[in-house]
Order: sequence, then C-alpha cells, then structure tokens
Amino acid sequence: MAITAAMVKELREISGAGMMDCKKALNETNGDMEAAMEYLRKNGQAKAEKKAGRIAAEGLCRIAVKDDTTAAVVEVNSETDFVAKNETFQEFVAAVAKQAVESDAADVDALLAESWNADPSKTVKEALVEKIATIGENLNIRRFQKVVAEHGCVVSYTHGGGRIGVIVEADTDVVNDAIKECLTNVAMQVAALSPKYVAVADVPEEYKEHEKQILIAQAQNDPKNANKPANIIEKMITGRLAKELKEVCLLEQAYVKDGDLTVARYVEQVGKENGANLSIKSFVRFETGEGIEKKVDDFAAEVAAQAGL
Repeated sequence: MAITAAMVKELREISGAGMMDCKKALNETNGDMEAAMEYLRKNGQAKAEKKAGRIAAEGLCRIAVKDDTTAAVVEVNSETDFVAKNETFQEFVAAVAKQAVESDAADVDALLAESWNADPSKTVKEALVEKIATIGENLNIRRFQKVVAEHGCVVSYTHGGGRIGVIVEADTDVVNDAIKECLTNVAMQVAALSPKYVAVADVPEEYKEHEKQILIAQAQNDPKNANKPANIIEKMITGRLAKELKEVCLLEQAYVKDGDLTVARYVEQVGKENGANLSIKSFVRFETGEGIEKKVDDFAAEVAAQAGL
C-alpha cells in the first residue's frame, strides 16, 4: 500500500512520534494505522531499554494541587537540561503530577502500572516509554509524594522553573488569602534554606547523638580546648548542638523576610491576626537531581581515546 504524507501526519498527531518513525511504522504494517501504533509502542520500548543505562539527572519537579487539601509533587528526570526546557517534556511532567495527585499508589512502581489518565488505553509506564521514543533521551519518573491535609490546607511553591518543588501542610481552622500567603512564604523558606525537620521535637535521637559525637570529636581535636574542664566543653557542645538544630528545624529558623522573627513566631503572628489556630504540620521538598551522581564528561580524554593517544 502506498504511504501518503497525510497518513504519516495522522499517525504523528496520534502518537507524538517522529516523522521518520511514523513513516517506517506505516511501511512495516502496510498502512494499517492501528498496527502502526502497536509497532511504535514496541519500537519505543526497545529504544527505552537501550537508553535505560544512561544517567538522567536533569529534569523538573512539578506540583498538582486539588481543592486546597491535596497536593502531589513529582520529579521526572531527563539526561539534559535542554530537554528539561522542552515544552513537550514539561507538559508530560505536569501530566504526571496530575496523575499522582489523583492516585492512591504507594510507590513509583504502582504509579507506573496505573492507567494513564490522559489516555486510559495505556499505562503510565507505556506513556513514559512513548515519550522516551519521541524525545530521544532516557527519562525517568524518579519519585513522587502526595500530601493530604486532614485538618487544614496545603500550599505549593516551585522555584527555579521547576528545579525545586515544595509542599507545606498546615493545620488551621481558617483558610483565607492571608493564611495561604503565610504558608506560601513558609514554602519559600523551605525552598531557600532546606530544613530537615519541622520542629526540634521531630528530630530523632539518633540524629542528635550522631551530630553530638561529631561536635565532641571537633572539640577534642581543637588545641584551644586542651586545658578546658570537661564541664565547660560539655556546655560548649550542648550550645553548638542547639544552634545546629535551629538551623535544620523549620520553625526554629530565622524567618528570611524578617530576621527579627523565627518562622514559628511569624506563623503564630499571622494566625492571631486572622483568628486562626494555625500550625505547620509537615513539608515536602524535592530538588531535581539531588542524590544522583551526574556524569562528568572529559572531552579531552574522549578525543584522545578516539585518536588512540
């Protein structure tokens, strides 16, 4: 059967695959559109498997919010920052975030196995494979987290075009624009200063003990402390640990927009002004590529290797 430009165009619009891939699929299936779609899916899976070993450490974080009480943040990785700026990729990541906020999946594997909301005829994994085939890079839905506020609301904040995504959950009996603005400011604080815990009470004893042992070792190795009594050194360590905990606990941090306030004091102040029992319950902070070892290309070494030097 003669394959026409109109047929290629139609398949391309349906599948999102490249023009040459669509033409090849139609030739291989004698112009059968349904068979050509299946061919593209299988071919896309093969391409995805070939690319699976390549490091994907760039990408985007996106957040979807539902009814002010439910939000989900996702991280989808690509190999290059160039693809992360691609509109097709950005639309896909937004769709994954929307999938996550509607999902009851407990982990990424369960999410990948779900029917793709944007096209229930395929799974999320099949949609991902098709995007890999279309974009031409290894892509990875790395992680997601869904937050549901039982007694208040959630707000979200995205920084750096999607480099960092933050969700803050608050317990509150009043939800208005002032409360939301306050929580957005708190989310910006989380993005900027990357706390580990909400409050000192949330810090595990193992973490405190680990940090204390490091401070003890530092004190013992400092010649200035050689003649200091043990009780003085103990007080020094206690003070330093308390200072460190203030830096890693959100509510104890100095509020970035007003250094005279802690975050806890700022939230309390806004709550009183709005007649609300307002408190920060939890937060989630994703930063694209954190914890992934990125490949560093040595161009000179690559050229030398190819030249046999």
